[in-house]
Order: sequence, then structure tokens, then C-alpha cells
Amino acid sequence: MRAIWGVLALTLTVSSLPAHPASSELAQAARSFLSSLTDEQRAKTVFALNDPERENWHYVPKTRAGLTLKEMTAPQREKAMALVRVGLSEKGHARVETIMSLEAVLYEIEGAATRDAGLYTFAVFGDPDAKGIWSWRFEGHHLSVNFTLVGDTHLSTTPSFFGANPAEVRTGSRKGLRALAEEEDQGREMLASFDGEQRKVAVLEIAVPRDIVTGNKREISLEKPEGLPVSRMTSAQSGRLLDLLKLYLLKYRTDIATADLAKIQASGWQQVHFAWVGSDRRGEPHYYRIQGPTFMVEYDNIQNGANHIHTVWRDAKGDFGRDLLREHYAREHRGAPASTTENRSGEKAN
Repeated sequence: MRAIWGVLALTLTVSSLPAHPASSELAQAARSFLSSLTDEQRAKTVFALNDPERENWHYVPKTRAGLTLKEMTAPQREKAMALVRVGLSEKGHARVETIMSLEAVLYEIEGAATRDAGLYTFAVFGDPDAKGIWSWRFEGHHLSVNFTLVGDTHLSTTPSFFGANPAEVRTGSRKGLRALAEEEDQGREMLASFDGEQRKVAVLEIAVPRDIVTGNKREISLEKPEGLPVSRMTSAQSGRLLDLLKLYLLKYRTDIATADLAKIQASGWQQVHFAWVGSDRRGEPHYYRIQGPTFMVEYDNIQNGANHIHTVWRDAKGDFGRDLLREHYAREHRGAPASTTENRSGEKAN
């Protein structure tokens, strides 16, 4: 583990420079996108930074505030997706495209008008400025990508939701496609690595939850972690858990992901827990989570005969950049604005 974190610390030096390399690139991509819009389109896309809509996130098929891909011209769509490419890694962007493409699969199965990749929506909060405070969201069925940038040195990427329905395409020309195969397979391999005593601690004897436990809450609090802590794992198991965690963080560009991994290390890697609920057999409902002092990753495959995956990465203090904004306003303005935390959804995940 020392070697693993040593490499991470070395990589982190890139993102510890006075100006975060992502800030200017994201601001430039956002300005390019917004400049391509008509006044009417821009009015639908841009919100005030303190608008409660910024924290009104969802992962179900529904009408969202913002501008849909369907409402854009082809050049505008290219500029919009360029913003996503700047913020994500190559692998993360590929996951986004695959998840969106599953809407066509669902349309073939169901014929519902809501199954439409054109309904993914962009929203920008505040004025994109490499040295200012602003935010943007790209969201639709089974995707919620949220960026908050505070100055040119800090940014947040949570809540981060990626899902897949179907988890495995079982008919048609795309038969065999598994959009989130690694998240499922490596989670199961993590469980299989435990001996009998470890497994007794890691596997929780409770009913499989109906969905991710945190749902689409605007703010979460972390209860006492359950499951097996890293402190009771072998070095190989600890490394395996780190690889599993990286699947979630490395959907984002490397300089962002390494900073987030370093933050998790600083909060206490030995205190990170892995918990499993449900069956260890493919095709049967199961759930796992990775929880540390500051964060939680959840994965479930429960709906539609265990062929429907939800995954989410949450930061208890840093979702929507709350910790960064609080620090900024305390330093610059001697007082932080109140945060909107109410969850008004109550909608069933789908």
C-alpha cells in the first residue's frame, strides 16, 4: 500500500499547482458551448449559482431543467459533449456514451417516448470563469455529472451517478453488451477474496435494499460504517479494494481523480469499509458499498431480475462543492451562504 500511495502522491503533484489545469479548460469549453446558443436557448440553460435547481439532481427518466440535446443543432451538441469530454477521462466518456446508447435498447423493448438519448440535459450555474465560482450539470436517465468550480484551484465532481439498464443486453444486435461490467465483476471478486471469518464481517445479514440507500438526496450524512475495514484486509485485498474504488473516481480526468484519491487517503484509508448484501451469484439481487470517513460509493443490481445497475459516489461534506464554497466564503466574505438540502423528489428510481 505504501508503494500504491507513493505513486499516487507523485501523480498528485500535477494537480497541486497553484492553478488547477482543469479549471481553464472547463471554463473555455463551457463558454464555447454557451456562445453557440441562441438567446432563447441560453435562457433555458443558464441559472444563477445560488438557484436551488443546482442541487435538484435525479437519475430517473423525467423532464429536467436545462437544454436537452434534442433541442440543439448538431454543432451545438458537439460543443456540449466537448465539455463532458474535458471533465471526464477517456474511459469515463466512453461509459457516458454507452449508457446513453442504452436508451435505444430500452425503446426497442418498451416503445416508450421517454427512452430517448436526445433527452439528456445540460445546465450551467453562474458564469464560466477559470477564476470564478460556477457549476455545470449533464444529466438524464442513469447519468448525473455535476461539476462545481471554486476559483482556479478547487473543484468538486459529486454527486456522481452512472447506471445501466439493461445491465446486460440479452437480445438484438447489441447482445452481450455490459455497460458497467467491471463495477459488477470486480465487486464480486472483492467478496470472493475474503476468507470465512472476513466474509462473516463483510456480508451484512439484512434484506437487499430496493435501490441505492442514499437515493437522490441533496445531502447525505454518514452513519457508522458496516462491513470489513481495510485494517482487517491483507495487502492484496486492500489493493484490490483500491482498484475497485478507482473505477468510480477514474471516470474523471486523471488530475481530478488523483486529488480525490489523495483526499480519501488523508481521511484514513485503514478506516475504509467494504460491505456486501445479497447473493454472490450473477443474475441474483446484490448490493455493495465502499465507505470511508468522508465518502460513500454504492452499487446495486436489484431491479429487472438483477439486470439493472445503479452506482453513485457521494462526498458527505463536499457534494455540490459545499466544503469548497464554505471555505471560500469564510475566507473571502466572512460567512457562507446557506445550502439547500431538501430532497423534494420522492420519485421511484427507474
